[in-house]
Amino acid sequence: MHFMADGMMARSAIERGTDWLAKGGLRPTRQRVALAALLVGDGRDRHVTAESLFAAAGQSNDKVSLATVYNTLRAFCEAGLMQEVVVDGARSYFDTRVDNHPHFYWEDTADLFDAPADQLEISRIPELPPGAELSRVDVVIRLKRI
Repeated sequence: MHFMADGMMARSAIERGTDWLAKGGLRPTRQRVALAALLVGDGRDRHVTAESLFAAAGQSNDKVSLATVYNTLRAFCEAGLMQEVVVDGARSYFDTRVDNHPHFYWEDTADLFDAPADQLEISRIPELPPGAELSRVDVVIRLKRI
């Protein structure tokens, strides 16, 4: 095992992934652990599409089908480990950062990344219909190059 400068033991991507699954109450199957390690193994937040995660899994020799990737991402969302960010009807991203925060989306490259939440102000939302409560407000700020 490797130790970091502060004396803490460096944890492997597999350990991080397994711990992350446990936080969501998910059984650590081989495929879930492999995908979780790709998503959170380095401790950084990620925005992925099912296709980009499938490609990353293929490059790391983890054999999973695209259907398994989709199903696993949905399970991670249902467990509260990720949130889905719908950019348009044809493209969804899955975000490992689950607090409420806005996103920047580059239309030309289809890149999604976190926008500074402390700079966003929403002063009012429309009155909710009877029998409804606010679940969340998704903010995707679309960008194009000039």
